Amino acid sequence: MKHFDPKTASGPLRRLEALVRHAVEVFQPRFAVRLWTGERLGPPDGPVVTLNDPLALAHLPFRPRIDTLIELWMEKAIDIEDGSIFDIAELRPKVKTRETLRKLDKWMVARSLPSLFRLHRQERYAAPEEGADARASGSSKAAIQFHYDLSNRFYQTFLDERMVYSCAYFDGWHDDIDKAQADKLEMICRKLRLADGDRFLDVGCGWGALLIHAASTRDITAHGVTLSQAQFDLATERVAAAGLSDRVTIELKPFQELTGTFDKIASIGMFEHVGFEHHDEYFKAIHRLLRPRGLYLHHAITRSARRTLREFRTKRSREYKALTRYIFPGGELDFIGHSVQKLEEHKFEVHDVENWREHYGRTCRLWAERLQANFETAVAEIGEPKARLWLVYLAGCSLGFDSSTAMINQTLASKRKRGPSGLPPTRRDLYS
Repeated sequence: MKHFDPKTASGPLRRLEALVRHAVEVFQPRFAVRLWTGERLGPPDGPVVTLNDPLALAHLPFRPRIDTLIELWMEKAIDIEDGSIFDIAELRPKVKTRETLRKLDKWMVARSLPSLFRLHRQERYAAPEEGADARASGSSKAAIQFHYDLSNRFYQTFLDERMVYSCAYFDGWHDDIDKAQADKLEMICRKLRLADGDRFLDVGCGWGALLIHAASTRDITAHGVTLSQAQFDLATERVAAAGLSDRVTIELKPFQELTGTFDKIASIGMFEHVGFEHHDEYFKAIHRLLRPRGLYLHHAITRSARRTLREFRTKRSREYKALTRYIFPGGELDFIGHSVQKLEEHKFEVHDVENWREHYGRTCRLWAERLQANFETAVAEIGEPKARLWLVYLAGCSLGFDSSTAMINQTLASKRKRGPSGLPPTRRDLYS
């Protein structure tokens, strides 16, 4: 996006500036706003939302979508000084938006629209279509590589030392992401009752952290699959470096092509890529691969249920649509009741469901803070617009989980068979 030259339209800019001033007076944000002229409105101290280009506002009334804000953020037309996205979220107005909108001077707004339209017409802002070919199916190789093959070095700027890209598990609300991810890997192994001699499968194994942890702490054989070439290459190197190549294998292939029989199976943050059209195909594959009474751990982000499945699939928030457009092409979130229903339909017995929502809110916040701290390295790897996109994505996810607009659940199930489940009568040992 080219920056607008204020000398070419002083009249419309004066209208726009007056409108912004009025909006600040009405909404009374507890953070400051800096105009493109350099003038600061609002509190003299604290974080500042900077409006670097009049087009940042001129586009919004005619494209009032979250996509517009994301695109303007990516291009730094809107930015934040002396603070973070979390600071702005904390200081946002506490009043309801609809009630505040009624206080706006409607006549002033109406008089400003022609001027805004002239600025808007100065340059059309076209939404980027990067990755559009990957959006048909989140489980396709193209979709997976669109998300995960950005750069291993980029992911290292914000992930823990093991590069675990899924919800961490906190035994207290500390800030040690390395410990929290190590605790998560161990909790997965405990829930699966991984024992010496087990054959273990990790569907969507990422950079191999769970495989390496499981095989390093138990005498098992482990197999993992991914569709990301970058993940496959680094995971293979890490397995070899850990001296586990004789017991850990990794393949670059879709879950549909998996063969063999396993005692325990984990799917950690992979199901979001499968998509509703492939749910039955997915659970059939897991059932086929798992031995009778074998354990399956299903770890996935979910949304809240609607009155009907049709309503759930068709009514999606603007934030959710933006997420699947820019970050997870083709991805679809389930609701926990439907996931449990599908497990039972496909002859699994569900034993436990545990909500980790607050754990993921903290995980994403730590990721966002680490990305901000290593921002120059991230920019060198993937460019500033995309690095800014990931910063707002991670922060937005954290805020979403904290506000209960998104959930994440770990569901433990076994391949159904008559007789005892083989599980202990309580779960005390998991948390000892």
